[in-house]
Amino acid sequence: MDLFEYNRQKSMEKESPLASRLRPRTLEEFCGQEHIVGKGCLLYRAIKADRISSVIFYGPPGTGKTTLAKIIANTTKSIFTQLNATTSGTKDIKDVVDRAKYDMGATGQRTILFIDEIHRFNKSQQDSLLPHVEDGTIILIGATTENPYFEVNKALVSRSIIFELKPLTKNDIKTIIKRALYDKERGMGIYNCDITEEALDFMADVSNGDARTALNALELAVLTTEKNDDDKIHIDINIAQECIQKRALNYDKDGDNHYDTVSAFIKSMRGSDPDAAIYYLAKMIYAGEDPKFIARRIVICASEDVGNADPHALQVAVSAAQAVNFIGMPESRIILAQAVTYIACAPKSNASYLAIDKALEDVKNVSIKTVPPHLKDCHYSGSSELGHIGYKYAHDYPGHYVKQQYLPDELLDKVYYEPTENGIERKIKESLKRLRGI
Repeated sequence: MDLFEYNRQKSMEKESPLASRLRPRTLEEFCGQEHIVGKGCLLYRAIKADRISSVIFYGPPGTGKTTLAKIIANTTKSIFTQLNATTSGTKDIKDVVDRAKYDMGATGQRTILFIDEIHRFNKSQQDSLLPHVEDGTIILIGATTENPYFEVNKALVSRSIIFELKPLTKNDIKTIIKRALYDKERGMGIYNCDITEEALDFMADVSNGDARTALNALELAVLTTEKNDDDKIHIDINIAQECIQKRALNYDKDGDNHYDTVSAFIKSMRGSDPDAAIYYLAKMIYAGEDPKFIARRIVICASEDVGNADPHALQVAVSAAQAVNFIGMPESRIILAQAVTYIACAPKSNASYLAIDKALEDVKNVSIKTVPPHLKDCHYSGSSELGHIGYKYAHDYPGHYVKQQYLPDELLDKVYYEPTENGIERKIKESLKRLRGI
């Protein structure tokens, strides 16, 4: 490295964004992802022992994929080199491989190759890595925001351990913000700042588990806010809103307003008002509500409030929940909106919901002596001696129906399921009337 390059790097260290300066250098500084780097976990042990094998880090932006690669670079005795798939090509890969072969022969050192955005390599570029990962010339660390099982060469995936990084929790983000605010060496501590709890909560909430988003907003807040008379920079909710370009909603995920919004959302779907339901859906999405939580509420509503009046509603809701699980935001908002509008506009019935609750009450309160003998299991020798005979197989009769007793003696007159006149249930009601002889 010549003097000019040295000065350039030093200048970049001083002027680099807060998120870059504050990047953890050791596992002890790393925040979150306890499921993969908690003490005793496989990745933690591998990094500590410098026995890393080929891995792919998969997860949303700002969750620590590149940081983990940098920590490995700081702790390994291997040669560490890096490529970005958005700017590199097959020639760059070849150069790394050639150098790795030379270093292995000359010094015995292994080469770890970190490829950021690995999903952006095309198939032939990914294929060019395969033999060198296979024979151990390079140890691959890939980072991707896309599901590697869809976007990365299957042969490459099969030779790597996949570690999925989750969005950081609200407490993780708050810890990172506080560390950045008071760190005088790499953070904003030299500016003499503080932050209100309300602003801290807001930044942690709207960053949606992305540490980079939170740190960028914090840096902007500190650098653009003048000191008060007490010679301190005070970051309040108004400054936080301006710097993250998002309005703070009265929506505390652990408070009353959260439950009020969810309640209004469900009641709007139940009340067949798609416009109100979409509004409350938008409010929850904007406030950073977990889309999986929203999807679960939609599935419940589809069964509780639509039921058999439109059996397709549950299919739509379950399909939406599954899609949200692997699509992620922001596209999931479209899937959720489709399910919400379908269920809001569907004919309504709570007959199934009422039926199970009435039946549960009888299970709890009515003493039943026995199941009718002809319904008991008779697939064993000796069942006939116990009187387990007389069952009529419905498919042997016209219309695949035959009248016989199914409820216990104590509940013979009970009717639990009473279909409504809405949607498909009208036909179900007519069919049951015929079968019941009403």
